[in-house]
Amino acid sequence: MAEVARIWFTPKQKAELWGRWRAGQCVADIARALERRNKSGVQRILALGGGISPPVRRRAAGALRPQEREEISRGIAAGQSIRRIAALLGRAPSTVSRELKRHGGRVAYRASEADAGAWARALRPKRCRLATHPRLRWRVAEKLALQWSPEQISGWLKRDFPADEGMRVSHETIYRSLFVQARAVLKKELMRHLRTARQMRQAKGRTTKSRPLGQIVDAVSIRERPAEAEDRAVPGHWEGDLLSGANNTHIVTLVERRTRFAMLIKVAGKDTASVVNALSKHVRTLPQELRRSLTWDRGKEMADHKAFTLATEVQVYFCDPRSPWQRGSNENTNGLLRQYFPKGRDLSIYSQAYLNSIALRLNQRPRQTLGFASPADKLAEVLH
Repeated sequence: MAEVARIWFTPKQKAELWGRWRAGQCVADIARALERRNKSGVQRILALGGGISPPVRRRAAGALRPQEREEISRGIAAGQSIRRIAALLGRAPSTVSRELKRHGGRVAYRASEADAGAWARALRPKRCRLATHPRLRWRVAEKLALQWSPEQISGWLKRDFPADEGMRVSHETIYRSLFVQARAVLKKELMRHLRTARQMRQAKGRTTKSRPLGQIVDAVSIRERPAEAEDRAVPGHWEGDLLSGANNTHIVTLVERRTRFAMLIKVAGKDTASVVNALSKHVRTLPQELRRSLTWDRGKEMADHKAFTLATEVQVYFCDPRSPWQRGSNENTNGLLRQYFPKGRDLSIYSQAYLNSIALRLNQRPRQTLGFASPADKLAEVLH
């Protein structure tokens, strides 16, 4: 049986592949567009780059151009001296001399072969910052192991080492050092500490399905929420939702709008009695200055919102239909929590003590929106 030749991608095809990936197309769509029978070849190229498109290669400013190499070749054929060729090119004689020595001398010099060889030799990737700064690399690995995001690490370094330029690194460099394993800077095992635990950068543009909306009797619209809640002027205004798991299990998630302080509450079920009772019990433990309002979506679990308000003196406001951005802080926190509570996992196995420990971990992380202070720090600040 004859061996099937591997089908390689041309530079033009690779450029199209990465362009489609950046535009948000999935691997299967890219493979079809490039007329590939399966997607394994596309997946292999994306995985080698960690899902991060390589930068466009450019010649160094002082490098010889193909046209200049053609002039060198013609000058040699005409019997001109190195100094004469260099003068015509506006280059130093040593530049022309080195060019000839590298590519066979006067007898064997060919402009096209010399240019191709120089282009191949120029492919020497510069070592990244984490590879050349061991102390910085150690700090980044330490915080990744604590499940800090690269953005949180970058901001924390700026804040805690303001005068030390050697302790600065962008979040993009951290991501690249994780996803592009050819750099051999950060251990691959650290990727499992990222919120999504993904192995490479994903394409943008994915869509989500909206949930069916329930009818809430006497629901007060978010448009009637006080201005102090809208502009985050004072603490005590919360956003809430349910985080769902397998077997119809759920966790209540609450986020304070000003400080981004999070609380997790164990519930027996999604029915309104279970949710309202657990939520009321938890909210009543808060100091009075942290009990002002609660913003929820249109889920039926808050159908008995009046009982909650009666028990806690906290007014509930409901978002507009299909408008999750109106509870943006809570939506963001729910995304962070998926690192600890993946979709498809039974959430009833977790105790309230464990939920408290996860909330504590989130509340001790630095946040960009807080100037890289932590929610716990911000809450302590507003309470004093």
